[in-house]
This record gives sequence, C-alpha cells and structure tokens, in this order.
Amino acid sequence: MKEIYIHGLKVKYEDNAKEGVDYLIYDLDREEAKVFFEQARLRGYSQFEDDREGQYTLSYNQDGTYTLIRR
Repeated sequence: MKEIYIHGLKVKYEDNAKEGVDYLIYDLDREEAKVFFEQARLRGYSQFEDDREGQYTLSYNQDGTYTLIRR
C-alpha cells in the first residue's frame, strides 16, 4: 500500500486507486476535497465518483490516517 499526503492529510491507497488520488489533488480545490475527508472522519467513510466514473471509498482509520480504495 502506498502513502501520500493530500491537503495535509495522510492517505494510504493501492495502485488501482491512483486516479482517485489525482482527482482529490488536481480536480477538486481544497475546500471541495475537504468535504470528503470530513465526511469520512465523522461517518467512518465517504464515497465519491471521479470525472471518468471511477468509484471510490475514502475511509477514516483509528490512527488518524485515511484509506482510499476503488470500488
């Protein structure tokens, strides 16, 4: 599993979720992406779709990090 910081938050992901990482970094501005991170922190996860209809789940981990998976 790879790790990257997105808007200051540590995110773990597999290679098949790289497009979701790119979407959060490059396609959304910080405030738009923040909504997904806040929802994941409060509910345990958030789901979203990128511009190419890739579907992802962003989960909040007990250690304060996030995990992004492709659905």
